[in-house]
Amino acid sequence: MTDDTTGGWTGWRAATEAALYGPEGFYRRPEGPAGHFRTSVHTSPLFARAVARLLCSLDEALGRPARLDFVDMAAGRGELATGVLAALPAEVTTRTRVYAVEVADRPAALDHRIEWLSEPPKNITGLLFANEWLDNVPVEIAETDSSGVPRRVLVRRDGRERLGEPVAGAEAEWLDRWWPLPAEEGLRAEIGLPRDEAWASAVATVERGLAVAVDYAHTASSRPLFGTLSGFRDGRETAPVPDGSCDLTAHVALDACALAGGRVRSQRYALRTLGIAGARPSLSLASTHPAEYLRSLARAGEAAELTAAGGLGDFGWLLQPVDLRVGFPDASPRDPLADLLVDVPDHEEQ
Repeated sequence: MTDDTTGGWTGWRAATEAALYGPEGFYRRPEGPAGHFRTSVHTSPLFARAVARLLCSLDEALGRPARLDFVDMAAGRGELATGVLAALPAEVTTRTRVYAVEVADRPAALDHRIEWLSEPPKNITGLLFANEWLDNVPVEIAETDSSGVPRRVLVRRDGRERLGEPVAGAEAEWLDRWWPLPAEEGLRAEIGLPRDEAWASAVATVERGLAVAVDYAHTASSRPLFGTLSGFRDGRETAPVPDGSCDLTAHVALDACALAGGRVRSQRYALRTLGIAGARPSLSLASTHPAEYLRSLARAGEAAELTAAGGLGDFGWLLQPVDLRVGFPDASPRDPLADLLVDVPDHEEQ
């Protein structure tokens, strides 16, 4: 299917690609994503410490290889890679190669131990971690017309939309399988096929280890009726206009992305498994060690924000093991990696 480019109309996938990653695209701006919105990485250093603990658990499962890789996909300005490197024990740091993958230029002040790449390296032994990457992989948008037929939504650079051709081929098959639209005018879906393909390509770079995608997500039981396309600028949600002035993002159908053996967990469950909890410190500490009490209180607040229901805690974590064997969840001491990869009842994820 081809876009109708007459009058500047094009599908949302091409429009988003140009607006985010073109020569003057949003993600090439010097301020980086952190200049416009906060991810879990920017919320607290606890997030990087949790990822570092996951990497250490993975290191044990891999038998402490001579070279351990950590790959930060969609690295922004290298904040997560920097935080993980700082949080690793010295023995692990000496064996770890850290890569940051991003379309923008390397920040001048980035730690020299972090290698800056435009695409992930091959033959990874370790952890590939993609925090809020897939939501920025451009996709087409479908909307049902007055006859109940799903059609591609076309858009102009100023954000105006109209309906194009009926969705067909592999895109129609994806909709039927993962996000079937009822025959009611105006209902929308984001066609996640490019994200499935992007994730499969990223996982293919891992020879042994684990790939993790963290994102705003939904599954087949909770698809939104009108889609999730949004824009963000200067810390605020705004109309999604593909002119390069704002971020363009849509939630991810992580269940569609998952390959065989993949597990989808909530961020709340994942971070608690990795030792991040929002429990307040004992009040007795305030009188005996007031400075430590204030530090502990601040950490508890950050942990609560990272795991909050209705907020960051509702993010999905897609964990994809590759040629990996882990211990049993009832082993002592508990292995967080094993706990994350075993099947658990839904109520335990709350």
